[in-house]
Amino acid sequence: MQESDKIQVYDNQPIRTAWDEQNEEWYFSIVDVVSVLTDQPDRRRAGKYWSVLKTRLKKEGSQLPTNCSQLKLKADDGKRYKTDVANTEQLLRIIQSIPSKKAEPFKLWLAQIGRERIEETIDPELTIDRALDTYSKKGYPADWINQRLQTIRARKELTDQWQTHGVEKGKEYAILTDEVTRAWSGMNTSTKVFK
Repeated sequence: MQESDKIQVYDNQPIRTAWDEQNEEWYFSIVDVVSVLTDQPDRRRAGKYWSVLKTRLKKEGSQLPTNCSQLKLKADDGKRYKTDVANTEQLLRIIQSIPSKKAEPFKLWLAQIGRERIEETIDPELTIDRALDTYSKKGYPADWINQRLQTIRARKELTDQWQTHGVEKGKEYAILTDEVTRAWSGMNTSTKVFK
């Protein structure tokens, strides 16, 4: 795994993170997040809290502690040590298990997102309405939003054709997407700079 370290700040406290280039996802130091959400005075105490939480999660039958990875992240002394890390999905699940006032906003947000996804399953048109609203709130002009939605529709039609002709999702889709991108932009998806 090729990754690059970065410090994120939440509530004026550092959270060590690593970007995994290959899988294109962030990994977060669990101890740092636990420290922030539980007001632990240092990483050592946060580590003990995480250890107790891992044991509790395992007793409940959760595979989460087993599925978390370890990466060498830079510590306060400048050296790199193996640190338990979680991707975004895993981290949100851990946050659900932390009884803390600081974790409550995340829990409320997760409940809201869950409700919205259930509503979208019942009425798929809500997905489009929410996408329009999100792009608008981000400041995109109406013509850009319209073009983006048309692009998504065209992509869906293209991938439906690929599936009809036996192309399997995953690597084959990635190869074809790369070829399409190269044909219209002269670059492949790994070198294209998105705005």
